[in-house]
Amino acid sequence: MKNIKFIFSICLSVFLLSACSDFLDEKAKGILTSDEVKDTYEDALTAAYSALGNDHYDVPLSLWPYGTVRSDDAYKGGSGEQDISTFHFFEVSNNITTEFGEVDKLWYQCYVAISRANSAINAINAADDFEGKGAKIAEARFLRGHFYFLLKILFKYVPYVDETTPVSNYGTISNRALTNDSLWQKIADDFKYGVDSLPATQTEKGRADKYAAAAYLAKTYLYKAYHQDNEESNEVTSINADDLQKVVDYADMVIGSPYNLESDFGFNFLPGDYENGIESIFAVQYSGEDGTKFGRVNFADLLSVPMGLGCCDFVKPSQTLVNAFSTQNGLPVFEGYNTNESGYANQNDPRLFHTVALPGLPYKYNESLIYENDWNRNPTTYGYYASLKENVDPTCDCFVEMVPFYANTKNRILIRYADVLLMKAEALIELHRSGEALNLINAVRNRAKNSTVLISYASKKINISLYQDGVNCTWDEPFARQALRWERRLELAMENGRFFDLVRWGVAQDVMNDYYNVEKNRRYYYKDAQFNKNRNEYLPIPEAQIKFSKYLYKQNVGY
Repeated sequence: MKNIKFIFSICLSVFLLSACSDFLDEKAKGILTSDEVKDTYEDALTAAYSALGNDHYDVPLSLWPYGTVRSDDAYKGGSGEQDISTFHFFEVSNNITTEFGEVDKLWYQCYVAISRANSAINAINAADDFEGKGAKIAEARFLRGHFYFLLKILFKYVPYVDETTPVSNYGTISNRALTNDSLWQKIADDFKYGVDSLPATQTEKGRADKYAAAAYLAKTYLYKAYHQDNEESNEVTSINADDLQKVVDYADMVIGSPYNLESDFGFNFLPGDYENGIESIFAVQYSGEDGTKFGRVNFADLLSVPMGLGCCDFVKPSQTLVNAFSTQNGLPVFEGYNTNESGYANQNDPRLFHTVALPGLPYKYNESLIYENDWNRNPTTYGYYASLKENVDPTCDCFVEMVPFYANTKNRILIRYADVLLMKAEALIELHRSGEALNLINAVRNRAKNSTVLISYASKKINISLYQDGVNCTWDEPFARQALRWERRLELAMENGRFFDLVRWGVAQDVMNDYYNVEKNRRYYYKDAQFNKNRNEYLPIPEAQIKFSKYLYKQNVGY
């Protein structure tokens, strides 16, 4: 992490990581006791932070296969359906089994990170009292909350262990020991501790501060509010007003902070001086020239580099997503938008040109580097678009050759200010206060409207307006809800949260099957795609983990 020393050799705990039935009968390896680490709590905390970027392209903590490819935003890409076939099966919601190695490794990786956070908490607690001790614990709890949040949106039901849980008890805790709502509350408790204990600013980039905790707490309560309390169903049964009010309260804390919208949407996705900007509330930090062969690169997302620049042309924006950016009289085309079979509309939201690489236009704002059709690896299967946000101009010294792969050292933002504005707007709408959401959504749209300097070459294809009640729309609750959900899609497209939004709203089946029905005429491999309600909303609990628990863990509904 930038300005945070990374410790790669510390493995503080082994935690729910083996499928072997005799795991608990052996002395755990790689565990440091509190006595051993009590004087090295900062190293333990650094090891917990380093887990944010300790992933791989087939175990990406960015969640691109699960939040973007599994949604209507993108095709898997690559050489074909067989290229990381597990992700293909998630794309089409078919042939998903409990034995996918990629899913098991993702579970493993998250629990490694949680183990590091728990060990850091114990190390800090074991140290003599020092100024800022509570804040250090809060950083570790923030990180633990983050990884439990990932597990929660991926698997719904997971075993919960904290720093007080003896290692010998790890295998005795069921993934159904806590209800859906109670597990969300455990995650919220970690972020609430951060709100109460973290400083408003951090001297080192990459460390969580009070506002990062508040933003994540608002996000947690937003998910928690949509109750899915039936263990045999993933349906949204109710929306809790108290939780929604907490979203508003903690979002307001962030809105009243020094964080704000960048003046240009595109600045959020540029390297160098643009990183850790005013909108970036919490980000995974990457760096180069740190004494290692390649540096601390964004290994999770390197597969999305177009073949014209390297490898491997994964995560391809869908035609449906490109069509969603089209506008009429400056507003989204909610009904009948998905008609273009190729290319893009004559009038579009400017965020299209920051999000999707389009043939014939500059790649990543470089007017000397035109994105061409022949940059695509398998256009017959996956079309001609590429993802821009996670990528960089290859002339940047942050573009790292790892032949055959090409990575970069640009930060990956986990929570940004625009997301907080939209979370608050969503909560207000569901609290039947849609009028208060109008200015929040318009603030995001107004920034988008002003984000044209980097994309002047597309100016003739841009037309965006704000919502004006009684002038160009009727801002009642149903319209506001539709506008909010559309705004989230356009603002956060390809940032790996779209699928989880659909599940939270309880509309995943309808949206995905509508998508498949349209896209099967564009992408032949969608002909048998089918999203099944009360199954495909969550990943299966890995069979290896069920065996590890000696069948204590209960499989998710539908598998």
